[in-house]
Formats: sequence, C-alpha cells, structure tokens
Amino acid sequence: MTRTKIAVIGGSGIYDIDGLEGADWVQVDTPWGAPSDQILTGTLDGVDMAFLPRHGRGHVHSPTTVPYRANIDALKRLGVTDVISVSACGSFRDAMAPGDFVVVDQFIDRTFAREKSFFGTGCVAHVSVAHPTCPRLSAACVTAATDAGVTVHDGGTYLAMEGPQFSTLAESKMYRESWGADVIGMTNMPEAKLAREAELCYASVAMITDYDSWHPDHGEVDVTQIIQTLMGNADKGRDMVRRLPALLGADRAPCPHGCDRALEFAIITAPEARDAALMAKLDAVAGRVL
Repeated sequence: MTRTKIAVIGGSGIYDIDGLEGADWVQVDTPWGAPSDQILTGTLDGVDMAFLPRHGRGHVHSPTTVPYRANIDALKRLGVTDVISVSACGSFRDAMAPGDFVVVDQFIDRTFAREKSFFGTGCVAHVSVAHPTCPRLSAACVTAATDAGVTVHDGGTYLAMEGPQFSTLAESKMYRESWGADVIGMTNMPEAKLAREAELCYASVAMITDYDSWHPDHGEVDVTQIIQTLMGNADKGRDMVRRLPALLGADRAPCPHGCDRALEFAIITAPEARDAALMAKLDAVAGRVL
C-alpha cells in the first residue's frame, strides 16, 4: 500500500482548506512553468493534503491562462495520489439548481486555446479518457457532500467551454437540447485529461451557481447573482472537503479502476526514437513507465 495524498484544486470562491495541521504554502518548480500559485500542504485527520487555487490567490488567471500542465505536474511531484476538482458551473437542468453539487462523470471538451497533453513530438502517448473520472473517488465525493447536507447529483456531463465570456442563448440551448450536457464550466478541461496522463485519480465536483442563459425564467447569466451563490457554495465545498480524509483513509491500495496505471501501454514512440529533452520534462508525470 501507498500513502494517500489528496489534492484539492479549488475554483472560484475556494482558496484554502480549513483545519489543516502543519499548514504551509510551498513553491513547486516544474518543467512546464510555474503553477497557478504556491500549494498549501498539511494534514487533515491524519491524511496528507494539498490545496492549489486554480486561478491563483486573488483570481489572477483566466480559464484560458491557467497553467494546467504545470498544476498537474506540481501535484504529481508532491506525491499526490487523488485529485478533486471543485469548480463553479452553470446548469442546463431544472433539477440541478443553484446551490446543488454535481459529481461529474463525463465531459464534452469545447476548449481550443490550451495545451492538452504532456506528450507530443518525440514521445507520443494515447491514454483512454472514455471514463475520465475515477468512480472510487467520485463516490467518496458524493458521500462527503451528502453528509455535509448538500443536494448532490451523482453523475452528469460537463461541457467545457473556452470562455471567458458566457454562452450565447443559441449555444446554451444547443448544449442542453442537442448535446445532452448537464452543466457548463470553463476549467475542467484539459485538467481531467492531464490528470489521467499523470496517472492520478480525478474527481470533479461542479458547484452550480446559475442556469446559464437557456432558462426562460432566469434570463442571462448575472455575475452579481453568481457571486452571491458562489459564497454559499464555497462554505459547502469546504465542509465536503473536510469529510474526505476519513472516507479515503491514510493507506491507499492500487486504484481498482486503473487510473494509477493509465500509461501502462500508452506510450507509442520507440525508446530509441524518443526526444531526450521531452523525456526529461516527463520525469514526474511518466517516470513510473519511463
């Protein structure tokens, strides 16, 4: 068994973890550049924890400029085993109301201005993201959110848009009616894909703030209303996070779904043809197989 180390990537409104023992902000250098911010480390109920503010403290990164590769690489270097994304989202479903949480299990990636892989020319790899989140970790999030008194929906499809603007009405209706998406956000892609490449279990908790622009009774997205709901969601999100160490435990067996072995047969480039410079950059992400 290995030791569990839980990382929380906090989105809008969540900038720390309450109750961390030995809390310390640490700087992690990566070959992919600097992460969004320093990373808060410590222990909670005897379990190692790390917290990374996705947009940086003070919200300095837009969804497009978040350094996703550096963030995931930094967490891997710290020994993280399980990553939980917490982010604000809009809803395409009446039943998924502002204030509810959705533990996402599928994505539609509509981003286009971001680097989406650690691999490329000189070392090609193809991982499966057919099931992009970890069922074991997602189940723990459902339980933690339920125990925290949150209305939580187990499963849903997250439409990742580029942003930073919100959807047009036509887009909102298309994503909801034709594409079958349940929630919409700007930050979980390529984050989930990179976590899979780094062999990290990944779960996504979408905290609903609004109904995007499709809902006939709510009109277009209003930032003032979003922020008001966001603050209430942030308190619920922190309560959920506090309950996760007890559910996951300090000792960790191999992932039953194979998230921690995603690179087992993924690298295609022959050893003699691999680019040395890229290989050096992959030391943390793919060191287990390289």
